Amino acid sequence: MRIKEIVREAILEDIGRGDLFTLVSDRRQVEAKVIAKEDGILAGKIYVKELGLMEHLEIEFLKYDANPIKKGDIICYVRGSVDRVLMYERVILNMMQHCSGIATNTAEFVKLVKGYDIKLLDTRKTRPGLRVMEKYAVRCGGGTNHRLGLDDCLMLKDTHLAAIDDLALFVKQARKRIPYTSKIEVECESVEATYIAMQAGADLVMCDNMSPKQIKEVVKYRNEHYKHVLLEASGNITKENITEYAGTGIDAISSGSLIHKAIWLDFSMRIEETH
Repeated sequence: MRIKEIVREAILEDIGRGDLFTLVSDRRQVEAKVIAKEDGILAGKIYVKELGLMEHLEIEFLKYDANPIKKGDIICYVRGSVDRVLMYERVILNMMQHCSGIATNTAEFVKLVKGYDIKLLDTRKTRPGLRVMEKYAVRCGGGTNHRLGLDDCLMLKDTHLAAIDDLALFVKQARKRIPYTSKIEVECESVEATYIAMQAGADLVMCDNMSPKQIKEVVKYRNEHYKHVLLEASGNITKENITEYAGTGIDAISSGSLIHKAIWLDFSMRIEETH
């Protein structure tokens, strides 16, 4: 299971050959609390809960993934021997801070397009080994996942198109080889290119780095000739201009910045009781 793999790798990375504190700890039983130091959206609970199960820590959550949280909120209690609680402190915090930062950033984008009938998508611009975790955090923030990898949708980007002589023929051949349920998406950098992609049989067309005005032209053409085709806008879409794109009639907006420009949410752990 990918959750276990991510948690196990995070533990191995931090502990190495063993926490030196365990050599001198009296191993008293403690209760620690994790506190939010900023407002935001919580994510990462499922990873921390898995750590607790794997490493025999009692972790009681008061907040859940996708919940709004406020500065000062207690997120969870962690109970166990002091050496084990402190051994996993940084891994617990890292996972929740990282995921919650992505969820919070995504929620801010989602709020800006509220009222528009569109989906907000992430991308494959993720940290190596953490794609599943980061895309989960996007969902906690109200976003929708784009493809998880190269195996669940055939996307033809500019680099692919440079090696394709006849797009319509290529799409026809691809239909015979890719799984029946897989879709074909074509990235386009001009209005004219979107027409060609639709005519070639694309299921989805990405309007890459186009202006809202250009996208409105594409939407008009799609609505008149290829109503089944889904349209996606991508490229240099920010919190400042996203509403302009949302109002074009596009079906989805994708942005790598949901993940790679997210700032960690701040949490801290404090020992509450010892006995």
